[in-house]
Amino acid sequence: MSEINGNIQRRGPGSLLVPETNSYPTIRKRQMIEQTLFGKLSDGREIFLYSLRNEAETEVHIINYGAIVKNIFVRDKKDKIEDVVLGYDTLKDYINDNSYFGAIVGRYGNRIAKGKFQLDGKEYNLVINDGGENHLHGGKTGFYNVIWRAEPYVDESGPCLKLTYVSRDGEQGYPGTLSMVIIYTLTEENELIINYEGKTDKPTILNPTHHSYFNLTGDFTKTILNHELQIDADKFTPVDELRIPTGELCDAKGTPMDFTTPHPVGLYIDKEDEQLKGAKGYDHNWVLNNYNSRIRKAASVYDLVSGRLLEVFTNQPGLQFYSGNFLDGIKGKKGIIYKNRSGLCLEAQHFPDSPNNPEFPSVMLKPGETYRQKTIYKFSVK
Repeated sequence: MSEINGNIQRRGPGSLLVPETNSYPTIRKRQMIEQTLFGKLSDGREIFLYSLRNEAETEVHIINYGAIVKNIFVRDKKDKIEDVVLGYDTLKDYINDNSYFGAIVGRYGNRIAKGKFQLDGKEYNLVINDGGENHLHGGKTGFYNVIWRAEPYVDESGPCLKLTYVSRDGEQGYPGTLSMVIIYTLTEENELIINYEGKTDKPTILNPTHHSYFNLTGDFTKTILNHELQIDADKFTPVDELRIPTGELCDAKGTPMDFTTPHPVGLYIDKEDEQLKGAKGYDHNWVLNNYNSRIRKAASVYDLVSGRLLEVFTNQPGLQFYSGNFLDGIKGKKGIIYKNRSGLCLEAQHFPDSPNNPEFPSVMLKPGETYRQKTIYKFSVK
């Protein structure tokens, strides 16, 4: 990828713009990135918001606190542009957030049982932050609530934002100093591409993922129960009462976990099913078909009323589908009170608690290796 030098212009305090230009032939005239001050932390450090826009006037807003996707504005079938991800209006709300709205989570997305795992014969103890028993999404200080160094640029794919963070040896109990890079790219095909890279100086484990809550209606007073979901997975990993995988890979066919044929999220969500009752809905990992570390389509979500379609592509072996079962009562954007199941997450990942299940795909990262993940959220109408 090529960074543009000498083409970034200031637009007042705390603002910059990659302008419309003909000096770089791969840039279309409406592609741009704008930087504005979003807020300040209690110690005075500034947090910025980066607006990526393409020619179709799709916009993605990202803040460098938590590498959070704050907004995704896309058209519906009537050409109306609306935001389709839940979140907040202020930095203070993101700092106090417990739902991981729009964030990159890690080092390990999802749960690790009792916060313990062994690596090369040594046991490591991670910070416990889930129900008093387990480690979740990287701990009390994870990728989701640190400041990332941001570098905006435009290349042949579209406007990009490169975010970097160094997680020090021992942070939240993880071994090794980890250098992490996240690159968000907005393409002319209305794809939000997320590229992840990680390098360590000691053997460690790594499983980051993205945690946006999607509501394709564009109206956050509505639920996602009528969204039609399809997941290309014949199996899922069942969980115990603390939502830790049992180690089994169970057939989804003939159960409420079968999304191989698209159907509304709400069709079976309240069925008398042990897995659904324990999580108060869907909060499970699906074992994606045809895993070979290459990009393939993993899932799609369709809202009939708006006509918006979201397709998810990834090179990961699993996909966590969470139906927003614990959102009830959260005050979000424009003062809207988010109801139970008003957003859904589709988190590309390795399986939960993989370090304690050697039969699951490995999440070990060694010195000299580079962790790479690519996940694409593609928006269209039909």
